[in-house]
Amino acid sequence: MTSAGRFAPSPSGQLHVGNLRTAILAWLFAWSTGRQFLLRVEDLDRARAGAEEEQLRDLAAIGVRWDGAVVRQTEREPIYAEAIARLTAAGLTYECFCTRREIQEAPSAPHAPQGAYPGTCRYLSPAEVEFRRSSRPAAIRLRAWTDEWTVKDILHGSYTGIVDDFVLRRNDGVTAYNLAVVVDDAAQGIDQVVRGDDLLPSTPRQAYLASLLEVPVPEYAHVPLVVNSDGVRLAKRDGAVTLGDLAEKGIPAETARDMLLESLGLPAGPLDQALSVFDPLVLPQEPWVWPLR
Repeated sequence: MTSAGRFAPSPSGQLHVGNLRTAILAWLFAWSTGRQFLLRVEDLDRARAGAEEEQLRDLAAIGVRWDGAVVRQTEREPIYAEAIARLTAAGLTYECFCTRREIQEAPSAPHAPQGAYPGTCRYLSPAEVEFRRSSRPAAIRLRAWTDEWTVKDILHGSYTGIVDDFVLRRNDGVTAYNLAVVVDDAAQGIDQVVRGDDLLPSTPRQAYLASLLEVPVPEYAHVPLVVNSDGVRLAKRDGAVTLGDLAEKGIPAETARDMLLESLGLPAGPLDQALSVFDPLVLPQEPWVWPLR
């Protein structure tokens, strides 16, 4: 299988310039290493009508090209179910009936990392499980046998983070992100993951799950975010942050692309020009403050 990088947006709305900057970086990382570049729509959780089409249009407008057909997670439920069945057969899952509030209010398990699931349902007896099934649908959690895992990141080096009994399938039947992303990356031959560094804390969970499923762990590069003047991750409320917003101000997509490239220390113009000088080791390490409102 050909190795590949990817960009995987959630179709909940228009992409903002922070998303587009990450997409450019993911494209540059992939193409500079001879990989294919794939596009996956992560639409399991939230999808706004028309958002996918807007996102694909905006990516094309800044010159991000992808190989093959766009993949959508809602079309891949059978492979998620198969992965959960494999884990269950190996004794690595259990049913969880906790509400979010119950988890927040529960005392932490001894020696558990802060923020980890406290293991409330891990040791329920078969009779207790049967009783709780009668009143509440169950989520499926991973039965983890470690509380931390270490990953290697091109930009961050060695990173060790929490692993707990995280959710694999929610109690509404929807596959959870941490499982879907691992299964999808393995199935698509994605061995390079470039994404925002706000997702770095969840990466040890995903790498640990990949080890349990006996699939390769990708090469990771978690890149700095675009932030507002307060240093907070950029959001729609921050003003002119989408290509549509910028077009209304008379700023075309090509100019927005050039601003993003210049923020990375790369030459303006078509992405092929940036590709010729791209070096991940000299990328800015700090968040970039978006200059427009």
